[in-house]
Amino acid sequence: MPDKPPALFIADSAGLDFLNSIATPVDWLDSGDGLVAWLAQANLVPAQTLNALTRQARPGELNKVADQARTLREWFRGFVRKHMGRPLTPGAVRELASLNALLERDEMFTRVVVHQQAHGDHLELQTTRRWRSPESLLLPIGEALARCVCDEDFASIRACEGQSCTLIFADRTRRRGRRWCSMAVCGNRAKQAAHRRRLKVKR
Repeated sequence: MPDKPPALFIADSAGLDFLNSIATPVDWLDSGDGLVAWLAQANLVPAQTLNALTRQARPGELNKVADQARTLREWFRGFVRKHMGRPLTPGAVRELASLNALLERDEMFTRVVVHQQAHGDHLELQTTRRWRSPESLLLPIGEALARCVCDEDFASIRACEGQSCTLIFADRTRRRGRRWCSMAVCGNRAKQAAHRRRLKVKR
């Protein structure tokens, strides 16, 4: 689809935002170029790395990585939908073999670098990874999914109540009362629908 709108980042969780990389009728991961663009918007991969991997990719290679990303996305969607709404138990680890297999391919390391700031430079420990091939673009996604599994309260993961909306989010409101992906979109549509129903009743 040409001229895609900007990707949606409404979930308050990078792993859940990955699930929201498809929202009818737009699939931001529909091609290798789409995957690269989504990763850039999600700030999961440095722009310099994306450019280098795009240049070195063989014809069709990024499209195959996008295929794998979509498969990973739909697997994780099934996992989240199965478990959301209640605390995730340790027994769920039995369902995470494919995610762990992806994580085991990672080559992360730490190093000391100079961090430049306006009030003076200082040394800091930086975590980075070796990007050996376009397929390594799946690694930061896998890390985001793993963080979602381990850090999110699955009891607070919700599906938007908007009619035909497929978006999922982590409800971080104080009273756990969030119902919509966005008040400006689905929330506003629900208010308008409720208003129309009230008008019909008054007639």
